[in-house]
Amino acid sequence: MSNVASAFITRSRYHLSADFLPKIERCLEVLDDEQVWWRANDQSNSIGNLILHLCGNARQWIVCGLGDATDARDRAAEFAQREIIPRSELHSLLRITMRDVDKTLGAFAPESLMEGRIIQGTDTSGLEAILHVVEHFSMHTGQILLLTKILAQKDLAFYDFSTGKPIPPMAAVPSE
Repeated sequence: MSNVASAFITRSRYHLSADFLPKIERCLEVLDDEQVWWRANDQSNSIGNLILHLCGNARQWIVCGLGDATDARDRAAEFAQREIIPRSELHSLLRITMRDVDKTLGAFAPESLMEGRIIQGTDTSGLEAILHVVEHFSMHTGQILLLTKILAQKDLAFYDFSTGKPIPPMAAVPSE
């Protein structure tokens, strides 16, 4: 069972850091600050809000819930933010969060996956916490990709279809 648990953690780390993160970074590269904070209506979230939310969620469930960091999340503030935070700052926050998530998962003992925990007021396990964050990150990454394609009106070029291989991430998000 330990091999399956280790494989689950390893694959989760891959999805978060090597799959979803570079895709969001590509979005930040092709958009400007105004586009990152654009929202279709008052009931919708901007890409900026979604990034704040992903950072808050991943930190609460993984870094604090499975690690030993103190949970100081203000979930409502993630959605209430309306002032533009430059995309370079959002990118930095996202990279720091994902570094901390990856470090926490790298140190997480596979045999602890089924141990009970309380995260965000919910009785859960390590397995459920990791699965929650991967699924949550996947869903919101898809929203960010769709909004980016609408706003940038271009293909985000994640794959070279002639070879079937991923295209490496572009340069760091330029500051304006």
